[in-house]
Amino acid sequence: VGPGNWSPLIRPTMDASYNPQQIEAKWQKRWEELELFNADEQPGRKKYYVLEMLPYPSGDIHMGHVRNYSIGDALARYMWMKGFNVLHPMGWDSFGLPAENAAIKAGVQPREWTLSNIAHMKSQMKRLGFAYDWQREVTTCLPDYYRWNQWLFLKLYKRGLAYRKKSKVNWCPECATVLANEQVVTGCCWRHEETPVEQKELEQWFLRTTDYAA
Repeated sequence: VGPGNWSPLIRPTMDASYNPQQIEAKWQKRWEELELFNADEQPGRKKYYVLEMLPYPSGDIHMGHVRNYSIGDALARYMWMKGFNVLHPMGWDSFGLPAENAAIKAGVQPREWTLSNIAHMKSQMKRLGFAYDWQREVTTCLPDYYRWNQWLFLKLYKRGLAYRKKSKVNWCPECATVLANEQVVTGCCWRHEETPVEQKELEQWFLRTTDYAA
């Protein structure tokens, strides 16, 4: 009988003895012991890279995270089953004024606030059973990551590909930072739904991407 065509006499049933807290924790522990999701060099196998956007470490996983990362997880597992050597890393978009403002509001030092949120959200992701290669984890607010942003920027600057000029930006007075167009919802900030976003002219850095492409 195919999916969606169940006979009235044949119905799928769930084992009443299934205990997700016990069974899932058991197998997740086993996956971790076997380093099942860690990518390595395997000659002869095709490589496949799966990367979802890095979450902002706000402190808790919500259903929007679950929906988003379940899609990447399903794709990674599918490609594993197809015989690919899959690299499926995870990390944290943890740099910038929003993290500092949240820490100030909580009355906690920004580094302590951010890293504690990361630890909590990582434990939640592991509990959900997502198939990440945690040995490739990156945290954008740590020097071992952002030193490469600085290195790349200096390379571009020295070659005349980075420059400053004034331009209008979306400014949230409550976040005290700039927002991308996608973060403006019906004229207000996506974090502060009743705070109108202002158009503000600021001097900022630009990259000559067309020159770089040439």
